[in-house]
Formats: sequence, C-alpha cells, structure tokens
Amino acid sequence: MAVLYISCMGNSVHAWHPAVPYVREVLHATFDDHRYPSHTHDDWTVLLIDKGAVTYDLGRTEHQAVPASITLLPPHVPHDGRSAVGGESFRKRVLYLSEDWLPAKAAEAAVAQPLLVDPQTVATVTGIHAALSLPADAMEAECGVLALRESVRSHLGTPSSPTRDAPLARKLREMLDDRLFESFTIAEAAQLLGAHPSHLVRAFSKAYGIAPYRYVTGRRVDRARRLLLDGRPASVAAVEAGFHDQSHLTRHFRRVLGTTPGAFTA
Repeated sequence: MAVLYISCMGNSVHAWHPAVPYVREVLHATFDDHRYPSHTHDDWTVLLIDKGAVTYDLGRTEHQAVPASITLLPPHVPHDGRSAVGGESFRKRVLYLSEDWLPAKAAEAAVAQPLLVDPQTVATVTGIHAALSLPADAMEAECGVLALRESVRSHLGTPSSPTRDAPLARKLREMLDDRLFESFTIAEAAQLLGAHPSHLVRAFSKAYGIAPYRYVTGRRVDRARRLLLDGRPASVAAVEAGFHDQSHLTRHFRRVLGTTPGAFTA
C-alpha cells in the first residue's frame, strides 16, 4: 500500500491506495491556504468535511460542502474548490471510487444534487474511513462502500431492486463459513457466485439481518472466545481465529462482547 505524506506551510496531505475493491485512492488533508482550480477526476469523489466549509462550482452552479454532510462529485465533470470563508482553514477526507461504482446515468443526477445530509450516509462514510485506516478491516470497508452505493443510488433516484435472493445469500454464507479464517473480498465471492457485489451484500443482509463483514467478525470473535477459555494466549487465539493480530482481536472483542480478551479470562 503506497502512502504519501506532504506537509507544507500549514497544509498537510495523507494519501494512499488501499487494497479494497472500488476504492482507487483515499485522501486526508488540511489546507490553511489553498484554492483548487477547475479540474476533473476519472473517479467518483466522495467528500467529507471535518472542519470549516468548502465552496465549489459544479455544473456551473455554486455549492457548499459542510460538516455533517457528504458531497458527491461525478467523474469527468469540472469542479473547483476553496474555503467558504476567506482566511479560514478546512479539513477533509476524500474517497475516490472507480467510475463503475455507480451506473453511468447517475452522473447527471449527481451534478444536480451533489449534497447528501442523511446522518446514516454520513456515518457510513465515516465508518469506511475508519476501516480503511486498518488493512485488516478491508472487508468492513468494502461492505461500507457497497452500502454507500445503495444510499447514493436512492438519493439520486436510481435505487437498486429490492428483490430477495435467499439461495444466493445461503451460498455466500456457506462460502464465509468455509473460508472463515481466510482473507478475501466480497468482489471475489461475487465473481465466484456470478452476482454483482452490491446485490450479494444486499441479499445476505436481507436474509440474515447482518452485513457479511459483521457475520464474519462475530464468528471469529466467537472462535477466539472459545480458544481463550481453552487456555490459549490472546496472541495465539487472535491468529487462530482469523484476526490480523492481538490488537485487531481486542478491538473487535470489546465491540462485540463489551470487554477485552484479557479481562474475559481473568
């Protein structure tokens, strides 16, 4: 994973290429003094403002990107950007998602309505960034990107079909069970099962009431819990249960069971 850090005159940029389907690049940046000239991207741009506000022109119309909202910029459409308040800095996190993340017809709709203010969508993007900061949580990030796709499609008036597909969900569950302690992507599973990744996640979530990555994490925590009770050290239980390391296990163990592995067997 190539990582770029730049710091200059109060401006800082941290960018990297995560190994997650659809995610081309991640950018975290703070700018004290920077104006983006008009430019385009080959990818979908998903912008989250953490501090300040950004004014930008898109489709010859002026918009603002503000905290507690998501700004969606379509591929190949010129846009610029500058602080909404002269002299004030802004801090942002950006996902660059491949052009095929959304149907081509979604681009025109995004020009007309680039701002999403739904709290759940904001939480989804925040969760994606958190998962992307930890390579071991790649499937969580991937499921978040697919969930975001569904939210954006609904916002743009091109929602996916709500059709249930229990047989497909069952096949994915069997695959997850068979490969519980391996690292693989939903995209790989979708290719093997002949389905679109988004449809696969949607079918699984409808059938079992839980996203695939949460199912996998819960099963792994359950396995680690039993190993700990059998006397395995937490570092060994983490690896045998499919976690990246002990700290990865501890984070998810606490989230699922409300305590740490050490306290659990104390």
